[in-house]
Amino acid sequence: MPSQKQLKWSQLKVGLTVVFASIILAVLTLLMSGGGFFATKIIVTSYFPDAGGLREGAPVRLSGVDIGNVRRIRVVPNRPQDPVQVLMKVRTEYHFFLRKDSVTVLSTAGVLGETYINIDSSVAHGPEVQDGDVLPSKEVPGYEEVMRAGQSSLQNMDALLRRMDRIVAFVESGQGSVGKLIYDATLYNRVNATVNEFQNLVNELAQGQGSLGKLISDNELYNKANASIDKIDQLIDQLNAGNGTAGKLLKDPALYNNANQTITNFKTLSDDISAGKGPLGMLTKDQEFARKLQNTMSRLSNLADKLDNGNGSGALFIRDPAVYNNTNKLLADTQDLIKAIRQNPKKYLTIHLKVF
Repeated sequence: MPSQKQLKWSQLKVGLTVVFASIILAVLTLLMSGGGFFATKIIVTSYFPDAGGLREGAPVRLSGVDIGNVRRIRVVPNRPQDPVQVLMKVRTEYHFFLRKDSVTVLSTAGVLGETYINIDSSVAHGPEVQDGDVLPSKEVPGYEEVMRAGQSSLQNMDALLRRMDRIVAFVESGQGSVGKLIYDATLYNRVNATVNEFQNLVNELAQGQGSLGKLISDNELYNKANASIDKIDQLIDQLNAGNGTAGKLLKDPALYNNANQTITNFKTLSDDISAGKGPLGMLTKDQEFARKLQNTMSRLSNLADKLDNGNGSGALFIRDPAVYNNTNKLLADTQDLIKAIRQNPKKYLTIHLKVF
C-alpha cells in the first residue's frame, strides 16, 4: 500500500500535468484564432451595407490567408448607404500587402460555410495601412441575390417552356403552316408527284429524248465540238507560225517597227508644232497670223452675210434668176455659134485684103 508521501507526489505530478496542458491548449487556441502574445496587431475598420451573416470572431483573411479576426460589429448612425461598422484586429507581419486602398469583401466559405472578411490588395498601390485606418469595402452579390436572380431565370425559362408547349400542341393539331407541313398529306402527295416527274425527266434525258437528251446522249454534238476545237488549235498554230494576215500581224516585227516609226514621227511633228516650227507650228503659235486669219474669217463672214442678204453684184448674180437666164441664153448662143462655125467656117472666117 503506497505511503502518504507517494500519494501527495502523484497528485502533484497530475496537477502540474493538467496546468501545463492547459497552458499549451490556451497558447494553441490563441495561435489558431490568429492571436498570439508576441504578435503586433492593429485595428482597421470597414463599413458595409449589410453584415450578411458576419459574426464577431470571424476570420479576416488576406488573399485567403488568416491574418486576424473580427473584433466588433455594430450599426452606426449618419451612414445610410453603409451603416454596418466592422472593426478588425489584424497582425502587422503582412504589412507589405496591407495598403490604405486595399479593399475588404464579405465572402463565404463555400455554399453553406461561414462568412468572413477577405482583404484584396491585388490592385492596391497606396501607402501601408496604419492603426485606425478605414479600408474601403466592395459589395458583391450574396447568396440570396444569386438565388433571387436564379429564381427570376427559372421563371423566365418556365414561361418559355409553356410557350413552347403551346406551340408544339398547335403544330400537333395540324394548324398553321408548320402543322400543315408536317401533318397534311397533300404536301406529301405533291412532293411525291414532283419526285416522280423529275424521275421521268431524268429517264427521258438518259434515253436521249428531247433537246436536252440529244445534247447529253448524241455523239454528233461531241464530234462537232471536237472538230471545232481541232480547227481552233490549227488556227492558233498558224497564228504562232506567223501564217496569214493575222499571223503576220502578231509575228511580223515590221508591223511593230512601222507602228513605232509612225508614233515617233507623230511625236516629232507634235514637238515641232508645240515649238512653233513649220506652217502648222506658226499656225498655232504666231499671234499675228492668228489675227490675220481672224480678220479674214470676219471678212468672209461679212461677205457671206451680204450675199445672203442680196446686196451687191455677186448677190444679184447668185439670187437674181434673170442673171441666170441671160447667162444660160448666152452660153446656148455661144454653143450655136461655135457649131455653125464648125459647119461652115468660110462664112465666118473670110479674109479681105485691101491695098492702100
